Amino acid sequence: MRDYLLTLCVTAAVTYLLTGPVRKFAIAAGAMPEIRARDVHREPTPRLGGIAMFFGLCAGLLVADHLTNLNSVFELSNEPRALLSGAALIWLIGVLDDKFEIDALIKLGGQMIAAGVMVMQGLTILWLPIPGIGTVALTQWQGTLLTVALVVITINAVNFVDGLDGLAAGMVCIAAAAFFLYAYRIWYGFTIEAAAPATLFAVILMGMCLGFLPHNMHPARIFMGDSGSMLIGLVLAASAISITGQVDPDALKIFEGSTREATHAALPVFIPLLLPLTIIAIPVADLVLAIVRRTWNGQSPFAADRGHLHHRLLEIGHSHSRAVLIMYFWSALIAFGTLAYSVHSASMWIVLVIVALSAIGLVLLLLPRFTPRAPRWAEAFVPPRYRRRKVRPAAAEAVPSPAYEEETERVPVPAGVNGATALSALPELHDRRKAGTRG
Repeated sequence: MRDYLLTLCVTAAVTYLLTGPVRKFAIAAGAMPEIRARDVHREPTPRLGGIAMFFGLCAGLLVADHLTNLNSVFELSNEPRALLSGAALIWLIGVLDDKFEIDALIKLGGQMIAAGVMVMQGLTILWLPIPGIGTVALTQWQGTLLTVALVVITINAVNFVDGLDGLAAGMVCIAAAAFFLYAYRIWYGFTIEAAAPATLFAVILMGMCLGFLPHNMHPARIFMGDSGSMLIGLVLAASAISITGQVDPDALKIFEGSTREATHAALPVFIPLLLPLTIIAIPVADLVLAIVRRTWNGQSPFAADRGHLHHRLLEIGHSHSRAVLIMYFWSALIAFGTLAYSVHSASMWIVLVIVALSAIGLVLLLLPRFTPRAPRWAEAFVPPRYRRRKVRPAAAEAVPSPAYEEETERVPVPAGVNGATALSALPELHDRRKAGTRG
């Protein structure tokens, strides 16, 4: 564990220290696109943050190669080299897109090629565990197609969710943390060395995201761009493929006893197939909804719009930071809830806790729909925005009727006006006094 923590710290430190110079380079290179209609930031912000993240990945792999307990990962497996090859290719494509805005179909082809490069070097899905049946070996073409599909889906899901400051990096960091705990349990708890590469990939991914987040939180000083979002999506997919394709389910000795017992015992093996999708369940849902929405409107599935989930949170009334925290909450709930259920699937307390937290999340999600008002006796103890306000008629001698008071009791405050400046029409009253003195 100390070696993993050292790798995490080195990766995060390198990424953090390089992000500042990369920002200056992006400004000098002109990688500051104009603000588009779908963007939520107000000032042009440099991209190319993926450059620092890629060098953080290289630093993490280099340090792990020189550590005694992690050196065996590079000696017994070719997966770190496969990851580095695919990551370098997808990173170059992302850098070109951040600078020159290449076509979406070209990016899709590059993603498939990067996945194919990893498959050619051994990073592929070899079998699928099925409860009651056992391990089903996949042919070369089946494993290749399944691997490429998982990589492309994960990359585009992460890329689609990269719409708010710190959103993609934070969500992927949460996903990587959950996956690290799962992979470490398989490696340390079941003493299966084949799970070590996935554990290493997950901890390096955490370091990449943690090192970049301080520069990317709202208001962001630099964006990761496609060079960063596609890179972390590929590393996340590679972690899942590694532990699914290389860990022999028979080594866990789970397919024993009755079919029901084998099904419950097989959950630790099925989680690698589900965890990559559950930890990015929100980005994947956003991806599917975007494709359906754009196709329904007669647009290209790759056409950009402002209909993503984070855009809808802003439309509901959440602030930028609150929308990001809500997305963090749901990602953590899904990822760690799935992880907890895989460890103790027979415990009903886990299900009850997940349901309770989901209810809390829904309340927080819909909170801007409601404008709470304090009762009359408590108005002196709450901020002005929670007090009921009355609008007096223009004529001083006019006495408002109860119906008029009821209708004008709640008047919405315009956006950008706080409670202290919206209590009464003081400028109008001042003008009337001036008019009276002049007459």
